[in-house]
Amino acid sequence: MKKQVLIAGGGIGGLAAGIGALRAGCEVRLFERAQHFSEVGAGIQLGPNVVRRLQAWGLQNSLQAVVAVPEALQVRSALSGEALARMPLGSAAVARYGAAYVTIHRADLHQLLLTALRAYADVHLNLGETIEHYREADGVVTVRDQANKLIEGDALVCADGVHSRLRRQLLGDGPPRATGHLAYRAMVRQAELPQRLRTQQVTAWLGPRLHVIQYPVRRGELQNLVVIVQGPAPADMERWDHAANAQDLEAALSGTCSALQDLVRSVPRMGMDWRLWPLADRPPLRAPTEMAQGLVALLGDASHPMRPYLAQGAGMAIEDAAELQRALSMHDLDMDLRLRRYALNRWQRNARVQARSQRNGRIFHATGPMRWGRDTALKLLGARIMDLPWLYRGDGSSASSL
Repeated sequence: MKKQVLIAGGGIGGLAAGIGALRAGCEVRLFERAQHFSEVGAGIQLGPNVVRRLQAWGLQNSLQAVVAVPEALQVRSALSGEALARMPLGSAAVARYGAAYVTIHRADLHQLLLTALRAYADVHLNLGETIEHYREADGVVTVRDQANKLIEGDALVCADGVHSRLRRQLLGDGPPRATGHLAYRAMVRQAELPQRLRTQQVTAWLGPRLHVIQYPVRRGELQNLVVIVQGPAPADMERWDHAANAQDLEAALSGTCSALQDLVRSVPRMGMDWRLWPLADRPPLRAPTEMAQGLVALLGDASHPMRPYLAQGAGMAIEDAAELQRALSMHDLDMDLRLRRYALNRWQRNARVQARSQRNGRIFHATGPMRWGRDTALKLLGARIMDLPWLYRGDGSSASSL
């Protein structure tokens, strides 16, 4: 009989986990608390390490139809507007890493994964179902649905996000921590922007205690804008998407260059809104037991929520799902050993990305002499310090011993 894998969460991580489990020959029951599958209007950067995983799942054509392929990654000073460094992407990334560096609308990635998941016969999607507790006994894991019906599975994958309640049951480590960083997000149509504000590359504007990222999505038709500033978070951390005041954002950027301020002011001028996201994370993983114990595994933000300064949050969830597929395919092993193998092969890479993301945040938002040193290093070394071979060449799939 096929193994039954229960998945809590129908976001990008949960859908990717479902694809991985199905490709490993399992039957999947996925539970999503929302009544309908949907994603908010935000952008995602996918490095070559992630694109290769999607290609391995046969999604290259679907991906090509919706992504933008930025020609370069550029770093500029938020204060002066000066270009500090540039790293070619496009065909250069394909030649170096075997896959492109792409940018995508979060909703497009979600739909792409959902369509791929629904193509399998052995998947059961349960909408409007919140799984908040589980019980493990006698070689099975049991959850209870909204109708109070008990559902048994051979494994439970918790992909229920940064505020995962199932993680709290497994690890007992409480809620995630507020970072003191706030992300303002907006999406605008490039055709409605003045030519000088349009872009076909990723640009990072670095300033004291803040930075801005802009890049194209959806074949270049839209531009994704993210402004991250340091400040107190709203009281309700569970509601991640808050209406944001454009005036507050403009005040935070008052000392930046006119080009950047023009870009930010273009959002309300076009009748668009800024949405506010208080960032939360957890310390880097310390052991494989923080990713899996017994018949329960954590995946994506439920396991290793990270700051966005390496643009790898969604990417690490997809890598997790690919490793889950490899582990579940080890049919000669008991399920708890398969999940242990999954955790052994993932926790150190995820921890490294978490730590590097925190470090990048300090560098991006540097003040005083540290900011001067950062800018000088970027001017002198450019792509040599921007490129990340350890990240883009790897996928965390190296073999580990049990």
